[in-house]
Amino acid sequence: VASIVASHFAPEWVLNIKETGQVWLVDYTDPNCPGIKMIEAERFLHDGGWDSTKRYFLVAANARNKIAVIDAKEKKLTALINTGGIKPHPGRGANWVDPEFGPVWATGHIGDSVVSVIGTDPVNHPDSAWKVVRTISALSSGSLFIKTHPNSKWVWL
Repeated sequence: VASIVASHFAPEWVLNIKETGQVWLVDYTDPNCPGIKMIEAERFLHDGGWDSTKRYFLVAANARNKIAVIDAKEKKLTALINTGGIKPHPGRGANWVDPEFGPVWATGHIGDSVVSVIGTDPVNHPDSAWKVVRTISALSSGSLFIKTHPNSKWVWL
């Protein structure tokens, strides 16, 4: 298991089963008999985090240079996104509101200095949802984590 987060829509854990490429939604309503919904995503899953609405879980498939988007409400894979960088590694990722594309989520990469910014608003910005809308060159040779805060104008890599 590469990462575990709690769903905001059901009593479920969202687990990345790393090498299998599956994301499991584990219903813990009955601890003696947990239910498991297995969602095929992409192999070599690693870190991930929620979009700003806490509905969509974005998880890096490091060795495939992709981000898988899981809809925790509908319990399905929404998108597989090519990041344009080598080995995405977001930690939990970073959310902010882009002036052109609306709500976005970003990841850095272990293998190069690219920051990929992904549109996350399928309702108000459908043309940019689940696509890399910006790539930013970082002043490094790669990164492990990206962070920001709603009250900050900075994104740290």
